Amino acid sequence: MDRFDAKYLKNTDSMHFIMPFMYPDRCDNQTYFTFQIDLTNLNEFIKKKNAENPDYKYNMFQCIVTGVLKIVTLRSKLSLFIHDRKMYKRKEVSAAFTVKQEFADNGGEVLAFVHSKPEWNIDDVHNELKRQLLKLKNKSYVDESTGFMDKFNKLPKFISRPVLRFVCWLEKHSWIPKALIETDPYHSSVVLANLGSIGLPDGYHHLTNWGTTSMFVVIGQSGKMPFFENEQVIFKDGVKLGFTVDERIADGYYFSKSIKMLQLFLENPELLERPLNEKLPDELWAKINMK
Repeated sequence: MDRFDAKYLKNTDSMHFIMPFMYPDRCDNQTYFTFQIDLTNLNEFIKKKNAENPDYKYNMFQCIVTGVLKIVTLRSKLSLFIHDRKMYKRKEVSAAFTVKQEFADNGGEVLAFVHSKPEWNIDDVHNELKRQLLKLKNKSYVDESTGFMDKFNKLPKFISRPVLRFVCWLEKHSWIPKALIETDPYHSSVVLANLGSIGLPDGYHHLTNWGTTSMFVVIGQSGKMPFFENEQVIFKDGVKLGFTVDERIADGYYFSKSIKMLQLFLENPELLERPLNEKLPDELWAKINMK
């Protein structure tokens, strides 16, 4: 049975049919990868984009979001998720992340949700993030998901607790109303966490059994890092990305090729100006195969 946000895949191979019964919880199937990205070309690309003096500057985070959206668009298995022991394919590619409204201990957090389109490129993602972040940075703004949770939390606990258990039961069986989860980040294709923006190094984010997200990407703090070239260690500007994925949706080889594709996009950032759904030419695929 299809969901409002995904198509049910009836004819999966035997392994992908059996695995959700053997390992039903997403948190029991999380696998971790770390990739180090050379930022030399990306920093020059951002300088060039900002030389045009846009009122809202381009930055590394926007480029990483674009690159992630691009690999999910091009690599179809990254759009899969397992829910209630069934495999689904999403109807759209989306990304979500949390925005700190103020860098203070008591600063509020709100949720951002990006619904991409196949023809988008870095400029479209930049404009969408500008639109959302300028709105979200307003301290009086409360996103729909947080607003709903705040109202729910004000109910007497003898009412809210059984209702919450019922909502979780509905979500587990894919019967939860769309209005309750359409702004929930854990129902997106990928969730990103920019730890570098708060001065933290690279790390990982756990998956969740609630929701449908099969991939998390953590962005660490950028800086000088060692790269091995021509039998020498060279220090360059770099950043580490930590990936947490549901291993049931694809094998390690598929994930490896997908992350190497992201590395290619970020180290050759002119590719980010091409549409998200534009396929790689053979010569660029060859570069990925060589890495």
